[in-house]
Amino acid sequence: MLTALQNARLYGIVDLGYCRADDVPAMTRALCEGGVDILQLRAKKLPAVDVEELALQMLPITRALGVPLVINDHPQVAASVGSEGVHVGQDDDAVAYARSIVGPDCFVGKSTHSLAQAIAAQEEGADYIGFGPLYATGTKPDYVPIGIHDIAEVHRLVQLPIYCIGGVNPARIDEVLHAGAQRVVVVSAFLQAPDVQESVRELKNRLLHG
Repeated sequence: MLTALQNARLYGIVDLGYCRADDVPAMTRALCEGGVDILQLRAKKLPAVDVEELALQMLPITRALGVPLVINDHPQVAASVGSEGVHVGQDDDAVAYARSIVGPDCFVGKSTHSLAQAIAAQEEGADYIGFGPLYATGTKPDYVPIGIHDIAEVHRLVQLPIYCIGGVNPARIDEVLHAGAQRVVVVSAFLQAPDVQESVRELKNRLLHG
């Protein structure tokens, strides 16, 4: 799984703020078939029991297509369903606590919003970090965007896989890559695309070939 993290370039998120619960299986398949390397389930407003139910719908699809599934915010759900990863935020459980629940075979990612937080997450033992939000985003309207000027520096200071997140879309991907990003997370640009699979395929091609 850690090798998969190192090799991954494109991280997708099935966010229930943009995707209806009934559409989760179809969206999961479209994102995976389009070419996301990692897929996260993020359902901020749902109770754990509903998150678990959605995860169990997604896992057969992600497993069949070879895409690691990450559960956001809920280590207990990740442990229960046996997902490949779990993701925690700055205000959530510590990496060590999450790892104590999910065990050694599940990777743990952490959100970071500054260079200091990125360095701290590495010291804390995270397996990868999200770095952002780079731009203002409806996904997390309460977060002040950090811009793209620290992308090169965070890659110099942190040796973990770094996934740049927050407002990344096809119109911005070139400047994000030019600023030094190697991996990106795309949320609403995929979930709201007229053709999700094609949108993923096109952006993945730009990631790989410039």
